[in-house]
Amino acid sequence: MTTRAAIEVNGLRKRFGPAVALDGMSFAVAPGRITGFVGPNGAGKSTTMRVILGLDAADEGHALVGGRPYASLRRPLSHVGALLDAAALQPSRRARNHLLWLAHSQGLTARRVDEVVEQAGLGSVIRRKAGGYSLGMRQRLGIAAALLGDPPVLMLDEPFNGLDPEGIVWIRGFLRSLAAEGRAVLVSSHLMSELQDTAHHLVVVGRGKVIADAGVAELLSATAGDRVTLRTTAGSAAASVLEPAGATVTATGGDTLTVSGLATERVVALLSARAVPFSEVSPHRATLEEAYMELTRDAVQFRAATGRGEAR
Repeated sequence: MTTRAAIEVNGLRKRFGPAVALDGMSFAVAPGRITGFVGPNGAGKSTTMRVILGLDAADEGHALVGGRPYASLRRPLSHVGALLDAAALQPSRRARNHLLWLAHSQGLTARRVDEVVEQAGLGSVIRRKAGGYSLGMRQRLGIAAALLGDPPVLMLDEPFNGLDPEGIVWIRGFLRSLAAEGRAVLVSSHLMSELQDTAHHLVVVGRGKVIADAGVAELLSATAGDRVTLRTTAGSAAASVLEPAGATVTATGGDTLTVSGLATERVVALLSARAVPFSEVSPHRATLEEAYMELTRDAVQFRAATGRGEAR
């Protein structure tokens, strides 16, 4: 298996009637790491993945897998494995027969089917009809299908959906092991907490274009900024000491304050000098969800009302 293959998306533009789905989408997915692909509903994620796989044609730009268009790939499952819709199954067909049919179309053997069944943890249920599978079991079946050709590139759309806690722990480790083998792994998901624990890199999109393309650690650091988390039972007194020194103090719930504009050491020194009690002063630990919300604030197309008012 070559580790040089990757996904390259360059200047994709796509309209569906008057609606602009892609507006110059460009990014790359490197081998040996998990790249999260995230954005609000309507941001262009699914359309981009469909263009990469030749299911939709772009109006402009191109998408390549291993340096070649998908349509030019002979036995494409040996180049890229994809899970776009776990429900796209013939319900009356037994799960193993579904995989055998796919394998036969690619010149693969029944032995390879049995190997991916074991990798996906479906050995005890593989002879059941797919229509009786839970969503989590269908996700595992879709992942098994994506692995049939032992591809160097994998594209998975919402692979965490429907998995129980054991399944989520399994897929985290499984995706990491695939990247450790040198594969390029693109994962689209709305579950920021799972990507924070899984992905190495993040491509954030909105309104058909890339908003951010950076490492997860870099995004978290940028989001945390110079903020400090302060726990104190004397919030008003703390604010009266810190704000004259140039800080912005925001209550974030209970006895917790967020302090911006002062280093941790300076906050401790000021509070101690004025005998303001506190139980914690620490650099703010940002989450990927915070980073995502800040980046996509202006890219959300469908926003619900926060109370009884109308949705905007």
